[in-house]
Amino acid sequence: MFGVSRTRRALLAAGLAPACWPARAAASEAPRTLSVAAFPLVDEIIRRATPAWRARQPGVELQVISRPFDHHHTAMTTALSTAVRLPDVMALEVSFVGRFAHGQGLDDLSAGPYRIDRLRERWVPYAYDQAVRPRGGVIAAPADIGPGTMLYRADILERAGVAPEDLMRSWDSYVAAGQRIRATTGAYLIAHVSQVKDIVIRTGLQPGEGLYFDSESRVLVQQPRFVRAFEVARRIRQLQLDARVAAWSNDWAEGLKRGRQATELGGAWLVGQLSNWVAPSTAGLWRASQLPENGFVGYGGAFYAIPRDSNPQTKALAWDFIRMMTLDPALQAAAFKGFDAFPTLLATHEDPFFHEPLPFLGGQKARLIWRDAARRMTATAVHRQNSFADEVIGTELDNVLDRGKSIPQALADAQRLLERRAKR
Repeated sequence: MFGVSRTRRALLAAGLAPACWPARAAASEAPRTLSVAAFPLVDEIIRRATPAWRARQPGVELQVISRPFDHHHTAMTTALSTAVRLPDVMALEVSFVGRFAHGQGLDDLSAGPYRIDRLRERWVPYAYDQAVRPRGGVIAAPADIGPGTMLYRADILERAGVAPEDLMRSWDSYVAAGQRIRATTGAYLIAHVSQVKDIVIRTGLQPGEGLYFDSESRVLVQQPRFVRAFEVARRIRQLQLDARVAAWSNDWAEGLKRGRQATELGGAWLVGQLSNWVAPSTAGLWRASQLPENGFVGYGGAFYAIPRDSNPQTKALAWDFIRMMTLDPALQAAAFKGFDAFPTLLATHEDPFFHEPLPFLGGQKARLIWRDAARRMTATAVHRQNSFADEVIGTELDNVLDRGKSIPQALADAQRLLERRAKR
């Protein structure tokens, strides 16, 4: 399927390789293990794909090296910089794909013998584009993405006399609806205003446009989208509509369990988190929609890459593994069904699974909403200083909310600091 044999290639079985791959001296030297470094839950997705790999490459064991999310990416950063303890394949979260795109530690998959560009049309455009280097080349293949969604408590909205469309129409109507919800039910609109800020500053970006910096490292944080993000966040805080609790904290989880927050903004995978362990007792009370003002924003995603300095003799196997994980409709669908890993492979988007009702969402067919979002998201260029810029903008938002700093002054200060940092 998709031009990839599901059995071991005759050339590999004979201990030979095409001229485009590093030659092996003899069949006995053929690699017997392929190492893949990953983080949760990607590691579990890979393990469940092991039978398919054994059928495809008999005699080549799959070694999954699993670490917690932060430890994994720290280890991969170190391995790429030192060329020590490199895996044959590494899984990367999308933000790290952007960071590594500025270095030379990963193979360019658009070059021979990979030629990933020939496969581009098979994936969601947003996902593929996220792995494109600023000056050309592709450093990773997309495995899954997280289409953004708004989850809302249907029971709270009903008690407040608020229609779902009131939340979706615009950020102004979202805030106005939050006022009615707070006044009539006592529930907060959102856990923390930073969630709103993160969406507004990303809404309306053109394909390939940077979030904080343009292609020439010019700082963009005084653009109208930042001003508006700060204004909406300040308005929500002034009206006391956010619970002022951080996502994934104990207070956040308790608020979701007890109906203290009427909406939650995040990736589509959040439904699985809520239903499985955060707030399973709230099953049937939630519904999903697009983000306010149709802000098609992505929340995370996993990719596979091949380190440039990894074992030359495993390159062909590494590429075969990546093709299997990203181009096999059955494996992509299994990851979606088992781990809420929204598939990047367009061939899976017609699976009947998308039309199945979700009991946690009151029987709503929400996967169709997320499919539409996935197809309408656009990739943003990732600058090497994006993580630092996240911290700077977050700090300046706190200055506005907690210390009364004016928005123009806050963004001007952020601009100056980021301009100094970008010159390093």
